[in-house]
Amino acid sequence: MSEEAKIDFKVFKRLLHFIKNYKRLLLYSFLCTIVLAVLAPMRPKLIGVMVDKYIISGQDEKALLHWTLIILGLLFLEGVFQFLGSFSSNLLAQSIIRDVRQRLFKHLQSFRMKYFDQTPIGSLVTRLVSDIEAIAEVFSSGLIDILGDLLMLIVVVGIMIATNWQLTLLTLIPIPLLIIATRIFAGAMKKSFQQERLQVTRLSSFVQEHISGMAIVQLFTREKQEEKQFQLINSDHRKAHIDAVWAFSIFFPVVEILSSLSIAFLLVWGAFQFMGELPPNPKQMYAEIISFTLWIQMLFRPIRQLADKFNILQRGIVRAERVFEILDLDDYTQTEGLIDSLDFHKDIALKNVSFAYKEQEWVLKNITLKIEQGKTIAFVGATGAGKSTIVNLLGRFYEYQEGDIFIGDTNIKDLKLDYLRKNIAIVLQDVFLFSDTILNNITLRDPSITEDQVKAAAIAVGANEFIEKLPGGYHYNVGERGGVLSVGQRQLLSFIRAYVYNPSILILDEATSSVDNESEELIQRATEQLTKGRTSIVIAHRLSTIQQADKIVVIDKGQIVEQGTHNELIVQDGYYRKLYDIQFVGKKEQ
Repeated sequence: MSEEAKIDFKVFKRLLHFIKNYKRLLLYSFLCTIVLAVLAPMRPKLIGVMVDKYIISGQDEKALLHWTLIILGLLFLEGVFQFLGSFSSNLLAQSIIRDVRQRLFKHLQSFRMKYFDQTPIGSLVTRLVSDIEAIAEVFSSGLIDILGDLLMLIVVVGIMIATNWQLTLLTLIPIPLLIIATRIFAGAMKKSFQQERLQVTRLSSFVQEHISGMAIVQLFTREKQEEKQFQLINSDHRKAHIDAVWAFSIFFPVVEILSSLSIAFLLVWGAFQFMGELPPNPKQMYAEIISFTLWIQMLFRPIRQLADKFNILQRGIVRAERVFEILDLDDYTQTEGLIDSLDFHKDIALKNVSFAYKEQEWVLKNITLKIEQGKTIAFVGATGAGKSTIVNLLGRFYEYQEGDIFIGDTNIKDLKLDYLRKNIAIVLQDVFLFSDTILNNITLRDPSITEDQVKAAAIAVGANEFIEKLPGGYHYNVGERGGVLSVGQRQLLSFIRAYVYNPSILILDEATSSVDNESEELIQRATEQLTKGRTSIVIAHRLSTIQQADKIVVIDKGQIVEQGTHNELIVQDGYYRKLYDIQFVGKKEQ
């Protein structure tokens, strides 16, 4: 066995672990499979008996009718057990992939943002949807069907040998050729499935990115270029599937030829038996030829299906391997502390904090800073200076490499992650809204937040008027990413969301940088309401929004270069004064 095969077997064993909660369904499926494997081969035997005793002689019509009803009853039973087996195996498969998908989604939610920065969203969608659907086929059409086909083969060959071992050997002559063809076919399909998996991921990632970024494509008239790129990826995707179709189109005709060859051997042998003198019991020979003809069909059909089912099994294992790669990732999971009770109304202290997205490429360098409880602190600086990185570290969306961050005397790494984040609200520049109602986008379906609370918060931040004018008001569906709302309206909804969650620490990350003057006035009002009585951290490019802050911290190239109030910094001929002159003095001169 090759090393690759061993690895696949390990993946297969891991898949089997998910069955433990559904052993009863598995048992039902196996029982139905066993019954079918025994019932189906009995039909040709009974038909042979009918031919031998009642059809050729034609002497006992009642007995013939009796046996006909028995065979019809047998067919009905087969249908019942096929239904029960198929239903049980598919219910088993869907239950398992529900668990796998739930586990994968939960695991993805525990990853740090670094993972999502580096991984195409389309590939993750492929893992959660199409890859897991392929795993379902392992249980619905792969594993149990393979066992059923193998059992069917054993029973059919056993009955054939018991009936006429010489005739059985004759009809099995093509089997070695079929086994060789099956092995070649399985190898070809393994390669095609791996290539197919790669191309499906490429196609999903491309489509996800370009539909999300369609505005950029159209704005810069890149439709033709992107269409050509898509054509290349789509062609590779087609080729990967054609390779699999090519293998199927060769293999199945080979199976049919070998099946026909086996029947030909049987018929030629029968013809030779009737040349010259008749055999001692010609009626029995007629019955055996008819029974063996039906058994050959039963013999080759499972062999043909075995190759098909094996490839379903193989495809599912290949896809499962990719799913398990994500489930096994722990480098990106966020470690959680044990503390779930803390008075957040305390000072925040950053002590010698350094952080790098890539090793040794420091974005923050030895940051030491005190944020007093209940005060508003503002960060200013050039794009890329490290302002947003600081707030991402406070919410532990990234983990800093050096130094410590404390709330009072408690290190934030000692806090339970969900407990920490429940006490921090972040209003981002790029507001993300789900394709849902305004109410659900604000509450995030938290049952403890009532609609009356949402309305009160909307009134407080000055957003109630525009919401009430929308069709359905708070039950208006905002569409994907809130596309039917303006930038300012989406921003106001994010303020309401922060307001109703009543955080101890509020972070506003450039919340007014992309809005018009009218919206900015509303957001300024919302900011005043939100920052009352809580520690607030504001990141802003517009200095007009932060002049009333209790402390302004100027960051340049990952280091604190100045800090103080607006009045203290404006009299210094430093970085802040230069920013102020650019934004205000320059405008007055124009």
